[in-house]
Amino acid sequence: MATIIEDIVVDGTPGETWDAVRDVGAVHIRLAPVFVTKAVYENGVRKITFGNGTEVFEPIVTLDEVRRRLVWTAQGGVTTHYNSSMQVVAEGRGARIIWTVDFLPDSATPRIAAAMKAGVVAIGAHLGRGSANALSSTRAPSS
Repeated sequence: MATIIEDIVVDGTPGETWDAVRDVGAVHIRLAPVFVTKAVYENGVRKITFGNGTEVFEPIVTLDEVRRRLVWTAQGGVTTHYNSSMQVVAEGRGARIIWTVDFLPDSATPRIAAAMKAGVVAIGAHLGRGSANALSSTRAPSS
């Protein structure tokens, strides 16, 4: 299973940043405009339309207000398994967003990595970019 982690420091406070992340039906307005052009949230599932026209259904798994952590999965797209989390933590005077994605097949890594990089750029442009750091790794499944 492949894992990619992207993180970015933004100018907003952790509370302000979490408010944008947790607003799952407005990701196209509050978090990553242009990268996401439309989001509709109904019955625990958001339907995302990306800037390239791809549509994906994302069931929301967890919205943890205490840990400021959002978890979702995805149906559609290039993966057979996809689990993602986004967590907001304090970082200096701003906030760090840590975005982790675990997925199969490993061969989707270049495409998922490029999409996540574009997403982080959009988030930074919208929320005010402090700094960004990308970590990625591909791991074989455990036996």
